Amino acid sequence: MEHVRDVSELPKAHLHLHFTGSMRPTTVLELADKYGVRLPDALTEALTSGEPPKLRATDERGWFRFQRLYDAARSCLREPEDIQRLVREAAEEDVRDGSGWLEIQVDPTSYAPRLGGLIPALEVILDAVETTSRETGLGMRVLVAANRMKHPLDARTLARLAVRYADQGVVGFGLSNDERRGMARDFDRAFAIAQEGGLLSAPHGGELAGPSSVRDCLDDLYATRIGHGVRAAEDPRLLKRLADRGITCEVCPASNVALGVYEKHEDVPLRTLFEAGVPLALGADDPLLFGSRLAAQYEIARRYHGFSDRELAELARQSVRGSAAPEDMKTKLLSGIDDWLSAPVA
Repeated sequence: MEHVRDVSELPKAHLHLHFTGSMRPTTVLELADKYGVRLPDALTEALTSGEPPKLRATDERGWFRFQRLYDAARSCLREPEDIQRLVREAAEEDVRDGSGWLEIQVDPTSYAPRLGGLIPALEVILDAVETTSRETGLGMRVLVAANRMKHPLDARTLARLAVRYADQGVVGFGLSNDERRGMARDFDRAFAIAQEGGLLSAPHGGELAGPSSVRDCLDDLYATRIGHGVRAAEDPRLLKRLADRGITCEVCPASNVALGVYEKHEDVPLRTLFEAGVPLALGADDPLLFGSRLAAQYEIARRYHGFSDRELAELARQSVRGSAAPEDMKTKLLSGIDDWLSAPVA
């Protein structure tokens, strides 16, 4: 029989998880109560009901609403112990979902005002990641992401900081927020700094904007991975380019639907990307707001796109190969994927 293996037991790497968005709903509610933070009604309702808010971020108002909810959740993180709790719980959730390697994405600028500055904020995060990785056994690293809505000089500052901590847990440099604003080339110097310092380039592209957004990430930022990238499916030549160069797209099916990029799960072009030979790494993006974590993305591939267990195993392999994990970790995870696939079906 096919399609009965437990995807939460399938070893995999998680390459697209945002820091604030990784929080458990119960944690946000507890911290809001602790600090007297008045959360927006829509966020409180979503956190208590388990139903993700309807955001429709494809229009300006929807994206603003998404950012408002996200900022409200972020404001609940005020002390180093809150950061430590977030990292620990994110790791526990990933381990439960079969992840052996997690690259969590964070803009330390967001936490700097409450944690004593940019450098102390990043050090608190990296310390929490190192401790959590040691205690849980989950391989865990950090991808520092600049905010597209801020000045490119801010991104250069972050890139230099990221490179400074490249041997202390930072493995990559990203660019997040609304890709419809500003041009990728404005951030080319920041990405050059990061890459010269040995970090992988993983900007967001091809989610809220079309294939040209992905091309800009490749041409101007020399991307080695693309955050999302699903809209590349609209351009066969771009698909071939991604496949030929082995550029991994960090596809987040649940968030694509929650944000209104696609109307329903069946519309996400997962099969198109996969069959074009584009390497994929399924990610949860912001499970706090979108309601589903890593294993659920594999269930979506199975249920809505007809992925067999053999194809799900290949998706997991692609996530591992696209990661910044050391070779011995990759070998261990790839072996575990083979074991999952060859085990007798219940």
